[in-house]
Amino acid sequence: MILVSACLLGVPCRMDGESKPNAGIIDLMRSHSLCPICPEIMGGMATPRIPSERIGDRVINSEGEDNTAYFRKGAERAYARCMQCGCTCAILKAKSPSCGVGSIYDGHFSHTLIQGNGILGELLLQNHFPVCTEQDNYLQMVETFDTLCS
Repeated sequence: MILVSACLLGVPCRMDGESKPNAGIIDLMRSHSLCPICPEIMGGMATPRIPSERIGDRVINSEGEDNTAYFRKGAERAYARCMQCGCTCAILKAKSPSCGVGSIYDGHFSHTLIQGNGILGELLLQNHFPVCTEQDNYLQMVETFDTLCS
């Protein structure tokens, strides 16, 4: 079972009401069970919504409103779902204030990437959970865990 950002499977749950379907990840449904999640929706946010970025420990939208509580609640719910489903690894949406792993936007809405993780990405990593984004070699991670789990 693989935890996957729902937007990568074509679910229109992003802040702009769109999705970011990834053909390779969608193709994983042929050989793996996927557990789709959207931490922002799970935290109580609407679609569409005002863009947010992480700055330090907070998540602020482009109008200056603090949405940290929504993002934390969503990350906790997504992590609980991950454990409930028995997921062995996760493929999350790159650069997202929820799901980003390794790099996220700088929190100033300048389109500048900085080193960091989204709230869910960080929670998974803190719990030593294997996680990558659609921009990483996710197939290698999946194959590694298939071998370990067989």
